[in-house]
Amino acid sequence: MMADDRFRTGDQALVRTINQTLILHHLRQTAPVSRAALSELTGLNKTTVSSIIRDLIGTSMIREIGAQSGGAGRPAIMLELNPDAGYIISAEIGVDFIALLRTNFTAEFQWQSRSPIREPHDSAAVLNQLVGMLKNAISNALIGNRRVFGVAVGVPGLVDQQSGQVLFAPNLGWHTIPLEGMLAHELDLPVSLDNEANMAALGELYFGVAQGYKNVLYLTLDVGLGGGIISNGQLFTGNAGFAGEFGHITMDPHGKLCGCGNRGCFETLVSLPALYDHVRTAVARGEPTLLADLVRTDMLNFEGVAEAARSGDQVGLAAFASIGRALGVGLASLVNIFDPQLIVLGGEMSRASELMLPIATEELTVRLKPWQHPLPTLAAARYTRDACVMGGIATVYDRIFNLHRRG
Repeated sequence: MMADDRFRTGDQALVRTINQTLILHHLRQTAPVSRAALSELTGLNKTTVSSIIRDLIGTSMIREIGAQSGGAGRPAIMLELNPDAGYIISAEIGVDFIALLRTNFTAEFQWQSRSPIREPHDSAAVLNQLVGMLKNAISNALIGNRRVFGVAVGVPGLVDQQSGQVLFAPNLGWHTIPLEGMLAHELDLPVSLDNEANMAALGELYFGVAQGYKNVLYLTLDVGLGGGIISNGQLFTGNAGFAGEFGHITMDPHGKLCGCGNRGCFETLVSLPALYDHVRTAVARGEPTLLADLVRTDMLNFEGVAEAARSGDQVGLAAFASIGRALGVGLASLVNIFDPQLIVLGGEMSRASELMLPIATEELTVRLKPWQHPLPTLAAARYTRDACVMGGIATVYDRIFNLHRRG
């Protein structure tokens, strides 16, 4: 075989792979759909579509589901992704928990698990616990002799996409953990590792409120503040995978010390600890509130603050209002940089978005007015507790279905 023949053969294989990915992408979005419709959607000729569909049926990734009449002519055989083609497994390492989710090939929940981290300050112990939980999920999946397409793991920290390392996870106390390689070795499966907010952003793009949007900012408000960027329909991670670390934008250089070592980070003003600080300060000043007993007994929690605020408690309302104002200030800068269509608020605190988003929107509107910015839509995420693990499912999907690499 001549060298140019090898190149042509390689080119043909690459083109076929791209075409197959394109067809899978449209099947995921538009199924049930016919071969003729796929030809129109993809711009591929009918012969190419039929050949690729035949291969995909042979691998069980898609299936025929019967005929549908479109008027004159022979009824068209409709196609869809095959839910029984295999499984996708996703995990989140939280500050004090590990969560797992296994879905079928159409992202329907099959199995879920959540366990407290037994030794939170010992990274080796946490990883052993994670591996054990993942192996359990995988062994249960293999009982039905179905493949596992991949595993995705989200962590609350900086992830180097090139090396697959967790470089820094301040709320876990982790530095330079080669997590992706360790898991791939232990599991003998493709493993995707990313920041939990990036995963959650992708989950909202695939399955949540960001479907149909091209340019989206996702913020997760929890113990810390994370972020994800969707640019032109793709997850943008930057040069080394660090893009979206909104929580560590400096808002006040003389402000409160952050877990990252700097002062006045965005997350020191917009996070669960910031919310609790407002309540404790008000109680210390002697302000009347339903939350006083929770503070004195060290039982203050998010549900309690939200419930008090919804019942009209002024301290609870003021705490959420302060978070909302700081959120609006930070978002104004992000909008000036990224010009998104949609801003999605996720994480634990998004469950009380009605107490923060109106104030954040008001602050954002005032701050954008001099620039005549079109105001982006602000919305609560579809997923809160399951945000990262649903994002992990989307991450594996993204590798299978997407035509483009991340930016």
